[in-house]
Amino acid sequence: MEKELYLIGNFKMNLTKSDIIPYLKKIKKMAKNTNNHVGICVPYPYLCYAKKYLNHSNVLYGAQNLHYKESGAFTGEVSAEMLNDFNCDMVIIGHSERRNYYNETDDSVNLKVLKALSSNIVPIICVGESELEREKNETFKVIDNQIKKALKDVKVEDLSSVIFAYEPIWAIGTGKTATSEQAEEVISHIKKYICKLYKLKSTDLIVVLYGGSMNEKNATELLKMPSIDGGLIGGACLNLEKFGVIFNTKIND
Repeated sequence: MEKELYLIGNFKMNLTKSDIIPYLKKIKKMAKNTNNHVGICVPYPYLCYAKKYLNHSNVLYGAQNLHYKESGAFTGEVSAEMLNDFNCDMVIIGHSERRNYYNETDDSVNLKVLKALSSNIVPIICVGESELEREKNETFKVIDNQIKKALKDVKVEDLSSVIFAYEPIWAIGTGKTATSEQAEEVISHIKKYICKLYKLKSTDLIVVLYGGSMNEKNATELLKMPSIDGGLIGGACLNLEKFGVIFNTKIND
């Protein structure tokens, strides 16, 4: 039986209109016959084009952040209601770059998760440790704390509408990648910890992606690990040929 995978590209602050439109047209065709869940999170200005070219297609799309308030004096922010105007399927929340550069906190991550869920947008909750935290053997402690705070007041029935992404901070944009064994160890732990939090007997409802420099060369090795359900892909998704290799990966259970 073929493993069900989620391969989601994070464009970050890359590409322009002249790049995006041909990309959207092409990925729609390339992903037409894959059995995997393929998605992209584009910069806000291009959600209109994602809606135009990907709505009702085999490719999911969404944003890279949202605000937890419905409206107000929040210059530069975007609300869930605005994302719903573009029929967004998902939104990335708590990415390490948001935490590091824009003072995203565990508390604000939680508020955004609750807002996304109440707005019928799938939150992709990012968690991960720094290189120093890993060296100090604090990986599990740090990630457990991030997950517990992110899921505050999230109901057990909503877990099936949440995607988690493990991002070792030391492997994002650095060219470094956790070994498949390292990624498997942490993602397996994440699933078990969420089961413990919610007193679940099975991890079947919990989807966890690996988000640390996955590319067309290491994707198969990572995705074949039993606990890894897919990838949140950064740089490699900008090259559609490379991304296509990743989202067409087939893994047998």
